[in-house]
Amino acid sequence: MSNEKFEIEQVAPALRAIGSNDAAREKFLVLCKAIEKDITDYPGSVRDDITGPLVDALHDESQVVRKVLADGAVFDFLYRTKIARDFVLSSPVNPDHVWEPQTTRLLVHFASRCQDVLVGGAYFGDQAVLMARAMRDSGGHCHAFEPNKAQLEMLRHNARLNGLQNIHAWELGLWSDSSEQLRLVGNDSFAHAEPAGSDSEDSFATITVDEYCTRQNIKRLGLIMLDIEGAESRVLEGAVEQLARPAGEAPDIVFEVHRHYVDWSAGLENAPISRLLAGHGYRLFAVRDFNSNVDMSGRPIELIAVDKVYLEGPPHGFNMLAIKDPRTLEGLDVAYCEGVSPKLLWHRDPALHHPLN
Repeated sequence: MSNEKFEIEQVAPALRAIGSNDAAREKFLVLCKAIEKDITDYPGSVRDDITGPLVDALHDESQVVRKVLADGAVFDFLYRTKIARDFVLSSPVNPDHVWEPQTTRLLVHFASRCQDVLVGGAYFGDQAVLMARAMRDSGGHCHAFEPNKAQLEMLRHNARLNGLQNIHAWELGLWSDSSEQLRLVGNDSFAHAEPAGSDSEDSFATITVDEYCTRQNIKRLGLIMLDIEGAESRVLEGAVEQLARPAGEAPDIVFEVHRHYVDWSAGLENAPISRLLAGHGYRLFAVRDFNSNVDMSGRPIELIAVDKVYLEGPPHGFNMLAIKDPRTLEGLDVAYCEGVSPKLLWHRDPALHHPLN
């Protein structure tokens, strides 16, 4: 064995040993964040290409990591995706969010004014827990759907950890009808739903938003949040009773679109999901945000009208906001812009991918 090969084979267990010691791990994370500030001339993403792989090597997929937010919210989570990596590498160490700072601010703002909110793709509760905390004092309820068994259990665990009894977590898939059996295909947070065979052992049942509301005697939802890897249109097709409500009664909607699942070649305003919502009287905006954990405190939430979004570049996704009553945004620091990308990226063209201010 050459010395070079020997040294490479020793790196992985050495990093894992650092990761198994809490104090050593925290020092290594501080070092990685310092390195990210030092390397300023790298042509790509330092996080994705350099520090991220090193931090990944500290952990394994069965490892549970704990982080505490600035407001005291506590999260335990499995180290399995970029969500976990960027949360671990947050600056400050105790941030005000887990993932997608501006989207989280929107969701918490809306939830604080609602009696009932519905979350499709609740994952380990990265946003649902914060929404439920915002609703707790007013007696509001967060109805969360997560068919990934491991993440569903982590969601329920985090609800208990934070003393939240107003999260109702379901191992169900939201869909356009309530008679399907689906299964998840893909890795963890990137998994999408497909019809399952009758003999599939890993399948889960579906329910529509409207039927769920009927079963739970929910007269009106104040907010629907969907992050379900391409199934957003199918879910909204099963929510027409809620969507048809007039302004002031219809739910605000935050949902993800991705070029892999949404055809926006004729303009985002002409994508089927956009036409569906516009047909119910919604105004649509893209939310400018980092698909990461980035400190955005003190910055406005930047919104782009659906027909003014810069969409060029490799296949990518971002969050959208649909509202009927603009008064729901009152109390938020919002800035409207056009001709820029909703995808915020520090390593790309500042004119298109950096916050405007």
